[in-house]
Amino acid sequence: MAEIFKHTKPFTLESGITLLQYHLAYTTYGKLNKNKDNVVWIFHALTANSEAPEWWPGLTGEGKLFDPAKHFIVCVNIPGSCYGSIGPLEINSATSQPWYHDFPFFTTRDMVRAYQPLKDFLGIQHIHTGIGGSMGGQQLLEWAIEEPSLFKYVILLATNAFHSPWGIAFNATQRHAIETDPSWMESNETAGLKGMMVAREIALISYRNYNTYNLGQTEDSNEKTAHFKSESYQQYQGVKLARRFNAFSYYFLSRSMDAHNVGRQRGSVQEALKRVKAKTLVISISSDILFPPKEQEFIARHIEGAVYNAIDSTFGHDGFLLEFDQISHVITEFYSAKTDLEKNLAEEKNVLNTF
Repeated sequence: MAEIFKHTKPFTLESGITLLQYHLAYTTYGKLNKNKDNVVWIFHALTANSEAPEWWPGLTGEGKLFDPAKHFIVCVNIPGSCYGSIGPLEINSATSQPWYHDFPFFTTRDMVRAYQPLKDFLGIQHIHTGIGGSMGGQQLLEWAIEEPSLFKYVILLATNAFHSPWGIAFNATQRHAIETDPSWMESNETAGLKGMMVAREIALISYRNYNTYNLGQTEDSNEKTAHFKSESYQQYQGVKLARRFNAFSYYFLSRSMDAHNVGRQRGSVQEALKRVKAKTLVISISSDILFPPKEQEFIARHIEGAVYNAIDSTFGHDGFLLEFDQISHVITEFYSAKTDLEKNLAEEKNVLNTF
């Protein structure tokens, strides 16, 4: 069950807006060990929550790669979301009314800076492994650049160093769908909800691909002229999200993703990536059209010593949430592999021991 961390000191966002306070919903599993070296910090994507075993059951939980019996697992709900952290439906302490359209804009860099006081509150000095996919990977990459000595291992899945024009176009079109909903400018929890349903349908196309739809939505008859499987599937996905999310959070978080660029105020993207000191694994999904493999290849090429691995999957971008066995295997190999420096040191030690 999520807990609430309250930060009561002024916090200034990249936009220049200063919040007098904010709060984060977070969930932990397991315990911090005596050496404080067993922390696994999981970063969730756009519409998920801090309950990592719910949406990553193949990687997190008893007997899984990230096991509470061994690790102290931390996952924080993104600011701007609707699962307990400061968000558009939360009360603005300055007005005693919900934020709604006036919610302050958090970039992915603002998000990780908001996590830093929580890290200190939990007594965490070093993080053994940071792992995240998609927007979760964007946050992790920002933090690995902000605090290069914090992470021992960084695992980035289906993510990027800056959001592409292609990705921004998808998100902007989804926001346009919300904006065309006549209820969008109302100040209530259901404002823009029908528009968000359409936005989710648009998003789903980018999360999957041509082959994914052929696998599950092909018709059984040549005679059909209406009421197609893929049509009803799209509508179902829109309704499904509307039952658990709101248009305000969807709108603002998509803007956060679009603003992601690790090169901002750091000279260049390449220079920013050079700051990462953690042992880094970058994982691509072969059929991902939203965050295509070339984006992960770019990250791996500019982080010194980074390991790159492409996973073959028919599930598109959603493969980072579904290909548990392949991901677990790649990460396990990454942990067990020695860097060139470690190999050289071991060889030198063996040579010295022969004298």
